Amino acid sequence: QVQLVESGGGLVQAGGSLRLSCAASTSIFTFNVMGWYRQAPGKQRELVASISRGTNYADSVKGRFTISTDDAKNTVYLQMNSLKPEDTAVYYCNVRGFRGVFQVWGQGTLVTVGS
Repeated sequence: QVQLVESGGGLVQAGGSLRLSCAASTSIFTFNVMGWYRQAPGKQRELVASISRGTNYADSVKGRFTISTDDAKNTVYLQMNSLKPEDTAVYYCNVRGFRGVFQVWGQGTLVTVGS
């Protein structure tokens, strides 16, 4: 079973940066799509960014966040720059297999952006 381990969350002031990491227990070539979601208190979980053949971003993070992968480390990253208080949320890594055979979530990492 695929396991995902996230790291990199924390407290940062508005305008600051953080990089989230999500290390998979198997080769990322196993996955069709890798992505980051977030869930703020009282809100639904939403897609932040995903990477497959290309990249896809939520409008609210375009130009500030960058998703990337390191094949050798089986890791997907989310570089977050120019952070805003409204980016405060628990961020979850997500991977999906080809043809929807499986979907796995990370444990979540909290990002808090102070004003």
